[in-house]
Amino acid sequence: MPAKRRSWWGWGYVEDAVTGAEAARLADRVRVLLPDADLTPHEPPPVAELELRQSRVSPPAALAHLCSTEQADRAAHAHGKAFRDVVRNLHGDVRYPPDLVARPASERDVVDVLDWCARAGVAVIPYGGGSSVVGGVEPRVGDGYPGVVSLDLGRLDRVLEVDRTSRAARVQAGVFGPALEDQLRPYDLTLRHFPQSFEFSTLGGWLATRAGGHYATVLTHIDDLVEALRVVTPAGISESRRLPASGAGPSPDRLFLGSEGALGVITEAWLRVQHRPRWRADTAVHFDEHDAAVAATRAIAQSGLHPGNCRLLDPAEALLNAGAATGGGVLVLGFESADHPVGPALERAVELCRDHGGTVPDPPRDHDASGPRGRGAVDAWRSSFLRMPYQRDALAARSMIVETFETACTWDRYPALRAGVLDAVGVALREVGAAGVVTCRLTHVYPDGPAPYFGVYAAGRWGGLLAQWDQIKHAVSEALLASGGTITHHHAVGRDHRPWYDRQRPDPVALALRASKAALDPSWVLNPGVLVDPGGVGGDLHLVPGRTAG
Repeated sequence: MPAKRRSWWGWGYVEDAVTGAEAARLADRVRVLLPDADLTPHEPPPVAELELRQSRVSPPAALAHLCSTEQADRAAHAHGKAFRDVVRNLHGDVRYPPDLVARPASERDVVDVLDWCARAGVAVIPYGGGSSVVGGVEPRVGDGYPGVVSLDLGRLDRVLEVDRTSRAARVQAGVFGPALEDQLRPYDLTLRHFPQSFEFSTLGGWLATRAGGHYATVLTHIDDLVEALRVVTPAGISESRRLPASGAGPSPDRLFLGSEGALGVITEAWLRVQHRPRWRADTAVHFDEHDAAVAATRAIAQSGLHPGNCRLLDPAEALLNAGAATGGGVLVLGFESADHPVGPALERAVELCRDHGGTVPDPPRDHDASGPRGRGAVDAWRSSFLRMPYQRDALAARSMIVETFETACTWDRYPALRAGVLDAVGVALREVGAAGVVTCRLTHVYPDGPAPYFGVYAAGRWGGLLAQWDQIKHAVSEALLASGGTITHHHAVGRDHRPWYDRQRPDPVALALRASKAALDPSWVLNPGVLVDPGGVGGDLHLVPGRTAG
């Protein structure tokens, strides 16, 4: 079978894009909700026809074999995969491509590239799968740098060592999710970290952005699965000690987790892996009242049952993406274990739901984890979840505003936060002249609060989509902070969240970050503009999304 081709302009593989009958059905669904939407399709320009600026730097001869100036490489590394990235690509707007794409084959190559960039003052942006939705890999660095190198770690893609006794694995940072699982499978081990971007994101990207993954409770972030890190910085290599826990000062791993490539390049990690699950049990619980659904979800989060899946879909989300019509929403519940049957845990969770008025239309399933999946609401949601990014691209090409944003807050603040966000989106949609709907699901739940994940689906104007979305995004970001939420639960900061991150982050932490940046990256060449402003290099990069320096 021929290898699939990655899309330069949108999500995933070209061969898996939404086309034909699927595209027609998608358009029909939109017309039911938004009958006045103009769904005329638009095609992106061929990558060969893009007008990219000339590459401004040349690598030293010793590094030339690692570097590419090919048009397709530079275009594919110019943006992430956010809605605004896709829209700009659809318009052929690739004004800040990297000058070079470097693909190191070893950690020594990473060291050599960083040494050259630091000496030459060339900005270098660590790049994993390119699935950032916050401008985290975009070469938008201002005019103070002679060039930009996109440092693609995709060739560092191996599981190097497995410690079955401690249940841990040493893994290179450039490995993509499926390849990681394939290499762990012969040991009957798994990382069980499945973000929506799993197929098209890398371990290093997960670590650098503190990605959220498969589990809705307990092991929610990649942080929880890290035993030790190895990081290349311009000041030297940092390698933390393998330990189950330590009280020896601030955690060295925590310095680099979430650093988004601004402090160093993560090249390896020791990860806490698990035995592959043998038992699963799942169901979908329907509610007539949303407040009751939230109360049931909170009861489960505080019960100590620790479900792997505990996602509450509000009525709009349940209808659009699970095909379930309810007054209060649908709670998707799932348990799994490698050690014991989990049916009793699911039964207790269902009891808690029934205490809050929940009903179970289809019998719960208690089954072998290796068996086939069913066709209920749980599986409908899963299938829809995996197709969402492809559908987003198809709708963006039809002048639709389709984007998400997420946060986390305490349970006591959730009702006001949700109401505030819905109100802010409603006002912003009216101001930009776009009719639309807003959905919400709780993707992760903790004993002290949920992680609400909102979706916006609106009929936009071709040629005005970016301005419309930027205004909506600004309004909801203000509402999140005003309601006591975080600007991001698992999408990272990048360049697009900087204005709100700077307000959320305590001032002494900003001082510590700047000091760490100055010590580890004295030339300020690593991913400039992410987390902290460059120290006098490249101008002020504290930007509102959609505005660029220079």
